[in-house]
Amino acid sequence: MQLGFIPPEIWSGFSLAFKYIYALLPIWLPAAFIVSAFRAWIRYSQTKFWQKEGSVLLEIKLPREITKSPLAMEVVLGAFHQGGGEGTWIDRIWKGKTRSWFSLEIVSLGGKVRFFIWTQLKHRNNIEAQIYSQYPEVEIYEVEDYAKPFYYNKNVNQIWAAEFALTKPDPYPIKTYVDYGLDKDPKEEFKIDPITPMIEFLGSITEGHNICIQILIRAHKKRRLFDVFGEKEDSWTDEAKKQKDEIIEKLKVAKEEGGFPRIPSKGESDIIAALERSVSKFPFDCGIRAIYIADKDKFNPANIGGVLGFVKQYSSLNLNGFKPAGWFTDFDYPWQEWFGKKEKLMPRALEEYKLRRYFYSPWRGKKYHVSKPFVLNVEELATIYHFPGSIASTPTFERVPSLKSKAPSNLPI
Repeated sequence: MQLGFIPPEIWSGFSLAFKYIYALLPIWLPAAFIVSAFRAWIRYSQTKFWQKEGSVLLEIKLPREITKSPLAMEVVLGAFHQGGGEGTWIDRIWKGKTRSWFSLEIVSLGGKVRFFIWTQLKHRNNIEAQIYSQYPEVEIYEVEDYAKPFYYNKNVNQIWAAEFALTKPDPYPIKTYVDYGLDKDPKEEFKIDPITPMIEFLGSITEGHNICIQILIRAHKKRRLFDVFGEKEDSWTDEAKKQKDEIIEKLKVAKEEGGFPRIPSKGESDIIAALERSVSKFPFDCGIRAIYIADKDKFNPANIGGVLGFVKQYSSLNLNGFKPAGWFTDFDYPWQEWFGKKEKLMPRALEEYKLRRYFYSPWRGKKYHVSKPFVLNVEELATIYHFPGSIASTPTFERVPSLKSKAPSNLPI
C-alpha cells in the first residue's frame, strides 16, 4: 500500500527503515528496557538514601555591623567542598549514595530580606561552626521552609521563574569581590559591594510579592567513565588550559603571518591571568534559580527586570557573566505556549525550587529543568552569596543588635 502524496522513492526508504527496525527489535527493545529500568532503580535508591539522610533549613540573622570582607565567606564556603560521599560504584548504584550538595538562598518575603542555607542534616554542625568562626555575631536558627506555603493557582497568583547559565566557558571567571577591591578591606563608606543593589531591590518590594534566589552547589569532580550522574566530561582545569592555548595559538599565528611575534594585549594578558587565578581555587558545580510569585492582582512585570538585573554587576565583557537559561517561564512567541506549556511549567518550576532538586533525580514528578550545571570557584561563590555590611541599609533587612549585654554578675547559678 502506498499513499499517493508520498513519492515512491521516499516510501520505499521508509519501508526499508521499518524493516530494519523490526528485524533488530530483539536487540534494541531489551537494551532500551534495561536502560530505563537502570535509571528507575537509580532514582529509587537515591530517593531512599536522601530520605534516610534528612535535611534542615538554617536561617542566618545578621548583626547591624559586619566589617569583614567576602573573604570570610570564602573561608566558610571552602568547608562546603565535600567531594566524598559517593563511595564505590556499589554505594552509588545499589545504595543510592550521592555527593553532598547545598543550597544558598537569599529571599525577600514581602520586602523582608532573609538569608538561608539548606543542607543535609549530617552537615549542620560543621556549617554552623564554620559560620560562627568567621561571623561570631550572627544568630543561626533551624526554621520551617519558607517556600512550603507557596502554591500555584492561575486564578489566585502568578509565577515567573528562570535559571541562569554562564555566557562563556566555565573557566572564565565572573567579576568577583577582588575586582571590586573588597579584598583590601576599604572603609565602609568607600566599599562598592556588588551584592548591595540586589539587597536594596529585594527590600523594595511590598506585601504580596515574594522573590527567592537559590544557588545550589556541590564539589566539582572530573567525570568518571560510565558515570550515571551526567557531569561534564572535560575537567575544569583541562578546559582552562584549552582556553589559554587558544589565545597563545593566536599569537603564534600572528608571528607566522607577519614575521614578528605579537605581544599579548592587556586584555589577553588579563584573561590568561584570570584563568590561572580561577582554577587555583576550589571548584563547585552550580545552578542558580530565581522565582517571583505574587498575588495575581499585584504581579508586577517590572520586578522581573529587577531579578534579571541582579546578575549584571557580576558580568564582564571580556570574561564571564550570567544569562537566563533552563526553565524560563517567559515566551517570545505565542506558538511557544501551545498545549498549555506555560501553565504546566509554572507549578513544576515551583516544585523544583521547593525540593532543591538540581543535580540528582527528583523525589516525585518529572525533572523539568534543561540547563546544565556550570562551574564557579569558591571566590566567585563568595561574591554572589555573602553577608553585606552596613552599606546595605535597607529598612526591611532584618538584623539583630550588634552589641549584646553581658549577664548580670549577681545572677544566681
